[in-house]
Amino acid sequence: MSRTDLHPIHDVAAFRRPASEVMRLARMGCSHPTRLSFLRTLLRRMRTEGWRIDRPVWEVDDRGVGHAVYRVRGGGHAYSLVAFAHDLPDEMRSDRVIATAWDATFTLFDGEPSPADIERLRANVPLQEAGRVTTRELTLARANRSVRLVRHVIEALSEGRQPDLKEIAAVGYLMRTTAVYGSGKFGAADRADIADRPELAAPFQVEMLTVWLIRAFTVDIVEHMAAVRGGVGAVRLDPAIRRTLGVGNSTGLGMAPFVVRHPILLNNWMMAREEALARVRQQPSATPEAVTELRRVLDLAIRNAAAWTSEHPVQVAKLGDLRRDLDLVSDQLTRWNTGQSRPWDALWRWGADTLSCEGQEALLSLMLEPHGDLVDDLATTMGADEAAAFRLDGAMRVGELRAVLADRYGWALAIDFTAPENVARFWYVSEEKLEPRLGERAVEEGATREQPLCIARLASELEGTLRDYPDDAPVATVLLAHPEHRFMVRRAQVARFHPYAEVRDNLIAADMLPIDLLRSKLAFFGATRFDPRSDRWVRINLFQGAPYPDEIGSEGPR
Repeated sequence: MSRTDLHPIHDVAAFRRPASEVMRLARMGCSHPTRLSFLRTLLRRMRTEGWRIDRPVWEVDDRGVGHAVYRVRGGGHAYSLVAFAHDLPDEMRSDRVIATAWDATFTLFDGEPSPADIERLRANVPLQEAGRVTTRELTLARANRSVRLVRHVIEALSEGRQPDLKEIAAVGYLMRTTAVYGSGKFGAADRADIADRPELAAPFQVEMLTVWLIRAFTVDIVEHMAAVRGGVGAVRLDPAIRRTLGVGNSTGLGMAPFVVRHPILLNNWMMAREEALARVRQQPSATPEAVTELRRVLDLAIRNAAAWTSEHPVQVAKLGDLRRDLDLVSDQLTRWNTGQSRPWDALWRWGADTLSCEGQEALLSLMLEPHGDLVDDLATTMGADEAAAFRLDGAMRVGELRAVLADRYGWALAIDFTAPENVARFWYVSEEKLEPRLGERAVEEGATREQPLCIARLASELEGTLRDYPDDAPVATVLLAHPEHRFMVRRAQVARFHPYAEVRDNLIAADMLPIDLLRSKLAFFGATRFDPRSDRWVRINLFQGAPYPDEIGSEGPR
């Protein structure tokens, strides 16, 4: 997707950050959710279109075992989350992708399931990968309880009192998902089957809808168990406390390859966000309403940063930067001349000169918040049909391909891949764990099964081969002799028209941090409370602070 595909309302190219700045891992690893994040897009559509949500089925026994159906009607279609609650012994509870049992399992059904559908799903959904679903199912998911917090909340509600706010804040969710599969996994509907529905056209909408409904289930099952234990003396969660709960998620290296394997999609996500920032910076003035909203969301961000905790040394340092930078932004707003020409651009340029990467990306998110009317349309540009764009152009001349490599991959061609530290790692898929892994090339076996995820090295190898060919030779001639370069030639041809398509770093370097890839993608989802447990897996929170189905018409994240 080029800039012109976005149909910008103004020529804002001068205000857009270049890919050489935006697509570096150190900056991507400081990403924050914005109003263009996928869960925010879903919530806005539900509110704007007046979607109707109910729970027509609740068949859960006194042990908390059974099933429920959450039905959503919107966009001219119905969707139903079918949730199965299980009695899981503590010793079987695991967040690993190779687990075989969970506290709850789910599928998002396309339409309204019949009793026969539910029986079919009961036989398969709890098995997850070992079961089978059909094209009537859009997602497959599972979740485990935060055992300590669930017990505390059930005990408190059953005794007629609200849970301890400190206990709630320390965890932030009652359950965490360990997988949410879509796009044809295990027999579910392919993305192409639903992409033409306006309500699902934006990326990851069925996955976000699944998680949002799972969040409702996590509260319902806890309130159900409290009522079983406490009878008429039990109470429900206070709505204000309920809003502070999201859905946790444990995510590892399995998410990182997606960012590399979908260059057009990555470009469109980044392009939309950068276009949004540029539109805001380009504004000739700042309205009093926008300034008031900026101060409001800044106060929320300061409170969120104060409550955001992590024990990982990298994230601890980033949290320190964030808290300091948000205080600097607050102080700057007392001096900000909103009457000057292009005040938003002046605020951004101050931030670029003063704040860390963490603070700059937080400022980006804050500056978008008051400008929904200006930027929300960009959410419709974030999808991609990558199949057609990946056709290989064999008629392209070598000289043109060489120029593309110099322009789009100069950063890669500057890397010395003969240096051991620049080839220290390799990506592979573990047969035992069924998960993407990073191996240490000098000490681990498996490099013969390396996945082609280091685009920098592939570009460097292609450039080396092209030296043997004249500028007027067709690329097809090169590929007939060197078919191993087909993948990289396609990437380069795509990158010609997609400036944000590539992560501009060496993904097999000794000092590469995979969590930077994870945080970038998760921020586009709308994740908060990013909490790395190592440099390779992380816990997050989704939909914290968002409305529940019975509140969808009320105020909340817009």
